Amino acid sequence: MKKYIVLCAGICAAMAFTSCKSSESAYKQAYLKAKQQEEVQQQQQQPAVQTQQVETNVVVPLEEKPATQTQVVDNTDNIKVTQERVSLINGEGLKNFSVVVGSFSLAANAEGLQQQLKSAGYNAQIVKNEDRNMYRVVATTFDTKEEAAASRNALQSTYAGAWLLYNAR
Repeated sequence: MKKYIVLCAGICAAMAFTSCKSSESAYKQAYLKAKQQEEVQQQQQQPAVQTQQVETNVVVPLEEKPATQTQVVDNTDNIKVTQERVSLINGEGLKNFSVVVGSFSLAANAEGLQQQLKSAGYNAQIVKNEDRNMYRVVATTFDTKEEAAASRNALQSTYAGAWLLYNAR
């Protein structure tokens, strides 16, 4: 009986080891398939390289504007100013430089912050940037950049994200 068990175990082991063996033809087929895919990729990349070389030589013409239409904001003092086209929604009117303390996509949120600023003694206004569909809450507005920067520095202790806006009109 023991002989039959040992013999069966041996046959099962031999079958297990021989059935898992890969044939050489399977390796060869996988190699040929990978080689074909590599050749296809190389052929696809070659036209892309040629078109890239052509595209880099294209020069875009400059848009010319008369000097009267160009507005220059000096930045000799390294104070960052964001230039946007905004329209007055609620308030008395904007000057050249404004200090923005909040930006909202909903007018109701902007009105809430405006009321907080007014109760704190600021002449707050709401402007809208139509390009970005954002309502900006302006705490103070000035003719000069220096005055606006000083006001922004004072407001940053309460409103950490305060920034300068130049109305591009």
